[in-house]
Amino acid sequence: MSRPPRTRPVDPATVSAYPDDGANRGRTPWRLAHFCVVDLELSGLDPKRDEIISFAAVPIDAGRVVAGNAVYGLSRNTRPLPEESVLVHGIRTVDLADAPPLDQAIAPLVDIMAGRILVAHAAWIERSFLDPVLRRRGIRLRGPILDTRDLGHQLALERGVPSKAASLSELAHSLGLPVHRPHHALGDALTTAQVFIALASLLDGYAPQTVRSLSLARRRVQTLSVYPSGRRQQ
Repeated sequence: MSRPPRTRPVDPATVSAYPDDGANRGRTPWRLAHFCVVDLELSGLDPKRDEIISFAAVPIDAGRVVAGNAVYGLSRNTRPLPEESVLVHGIRTVDLADAPPLDQAIAPLVDIMAGRILVAHAAWIERSFLDPVLRRRGIRLRGPILDTRDLGHQLALERGVPSKAASLSELAHSLGLPVHRPHHALGDALTTAQVFIALASLLDGYAPQTVRSLSLARRRVQTLSVYPSGRRQQ
């Protein structure tokens, strides 16, 4: 894998673009919408105690990954990194010594999010950590975050096969897709972006997918789990 792109120069003014730029919503066919796939590397999973230490975002336009516009960054930790987290993502305290603090480092991420629908794997994690960061800047995280984990469950049920919790790597392998540097923010963002496009394309075979229908994947999973006969036929 090529070297990650350098973090963009931090410009706090870019943060103001997020709430002012409307994102595609509702009935927009998914291939006409603009998405931003986000991945965070964390010191742990408790948003009250743990921190974002690395982030990446990959835009999707016209159903294609725009890898050249991806962003990647590190943010300096304020608490000691637990050994177990270092073993997962390989980021050490020394690697963050020259990184800007989170509220400054996050500006390029907020910039690329403007006007786009967010996508993540196990999206509740990204939401729980991004929400407080944005709120400190007076910004509310708009709309749903499309979840490739939910979309993977939905596709399995649409196909009439058992749905099970799957890691990002497992889901990518099941779709015949490569896995880019697991537990690295940019690698996981690229993998998630490819997984998202594959899942949305396959779900299109059951019914035309829109921004709204993809955002309702969890509800569709619940319906199919309770009423398997509700599965659409091709």
